[in-house]
Amino acid sequence: MNFNIIFFSAILLDSILGDSIKITHPVVLIGRLINLFEKIFSRRNFLNGFLICIFTIMISGLTAGFFLYVFENTLLKFILKVYMLYTALAWRDLKDETKPIYEKLIQKDLVNARKFLSRVVGRDTENLNQTEISRAAIETISENSVDGIFSVMFWACIGNFLNQDYGAYIFVWIFKAASTLDSMLGYEINGDFGFTSAKLDDVLNFIPARIGGVIIILAGEFFCKDYNLKKAFRIFMLDRKKHKSPNSAHGESAFAAVLNVKLGGGAFYNNIFQPREFLGDTDSKAPQAFDILRAQKLLDISSSIFAIFIFIFNYMLK
Repeated sequence: MNFNIIFFSAILLDSILGDSIKITHPVVLIGRLINLFEKIFSRRNFLNGFLICIFTIMISGLTAGFFLYVFENTLLKFILKVYMLYTALAWRDLKDETKPIYEKLIQKDLVNARKFLSRVVGRDTENLNQTEISRAAIETISENSVDGIFSVMFWACIGNFLNQDYGAYIFVWIFKAASTLDSMLGYEINGDFGFTSAKLDDVLNFIPARIGGVIIILAGEFFCKDYNLKKAFRIFMLDRKKHKSPNSAHGESAFAAVLNVKLGGGAFYNNIFQPREFLGDTDSKAPQAFDILRAQKLLDISSSIFAIFIFIFNYMLK
């Protein structure tokens, strides 16, 4: 069964439907599994965090492999494989989640802009102004371009390289399990409970974040006529390590460089200010509402380039 056809079908389905299937979405089911393990391993220490991480990863990978093994019918297996890749992608979802923020900002409705923003960020949103809301929305798009798109494509490609029947889909859902673990437990890294989940997510996003950052910079050539590739690459190289996370600043610094906006600068979380360095050139402008749409356009271009590379690589495997 040709992987490129399945890969293209999944991208097409994501572009049409987005994240429309909620109740039975695999990420939702993984989240419920993690909640169950949190009740079983209720003491929040390193060992229990490690066990939750390992068991969740194992069950996610084995479940993906089991369903692929059970579905012997060629058509049903094709549909299942497309579904498994489609639900792992967050390309359309990133735009759907940030578009209402842009629309409310254009309408000068800061109250509802903050409301929509609070659905996609962990920071406090109650007192953010237009610039701060715009910055947060762009940071959401740029940071999640890695774990929501680039890493999914990357691990699908690696998995298919290792096993052209099962590999792509097992690897993708092991990655999505790790990403969900990091979202739910990784913030407790200082207490050791989320240490394993956070570090596993760092490892799995390490290569895609760096490849994705470079591709975003290259995508700038198709983005604006007066684009300075050399300057953008310099900004990216200077700013890509300015976050505590080894990966998150790669996407953000690349978006800041191409869009010529200043990102970062810290935010309040649970009424406590957490400082961060600014990303972008010294003369970069403060982001505004229309920059959210520019970020979405850059997401489309860079994700398309990444997908084309995956197509070419897998075509060469034939």
